[in-house]
Amino acid sequence: MTDTPESPDFQSLVDEYYEALYRFGYSLAKNGSDASDLVQETFRIWAEKGDALRDNSKVKSWLFTTLYREFLRSRRRDRFHADVEDDVLARDFAAPDTSVTRRVDGREAMEALQEVDEVYREPLALFYIEDASYKEIAERLEIPIGTVMSRLSRGKAQLRSILRQKVE
Repeated sequence: MTDTPESPDFQSLVDEYYEALYRFGYSLAKNGSDASDLVQETFRIWAEKGDALRDNSKVKSWLFTTLYREFLRSRRRDRFHADVEDDVLARDFAAPDTSVTRRVDGREAMEALQEVDEVYREPLALFYIEDASYKEIAERLEIPIGTVMSRLSRGKAQLRSILRQKVE
């Protein structure tokens, strides 16, 4: 790329750097799917912020640096998510009531979810149905992560109670 006043064409950047970025992402993530996600996120960020780069001769280093930062961010997020999930799983699911889980099908679970108080229903639905992380739920509902955790815990307790009543 030469140093020109306007930003490089997006498609030409993809054509020129995709393979090298993918190889770099694969060397970091050790997984083809994660490498593809990193490259896609890197180009998404370029589409959003790339025009702020003043020296187009630095496009390559900007792209590789952005991919590396995204890799580090995803590792931090995954590690935090795993730590929180382990704590929640250990607390909430230490001894599941198998008599309830064996007799409930998906339709009944969805009906029971509709009976949960609305304040708990939305976080539960985002968590279980949309597979959203605590952070994503907090952002979507515009509430702190601690509140998400609390509402999920209370909502799960309420859902278990409703399900128990249905199978008895």
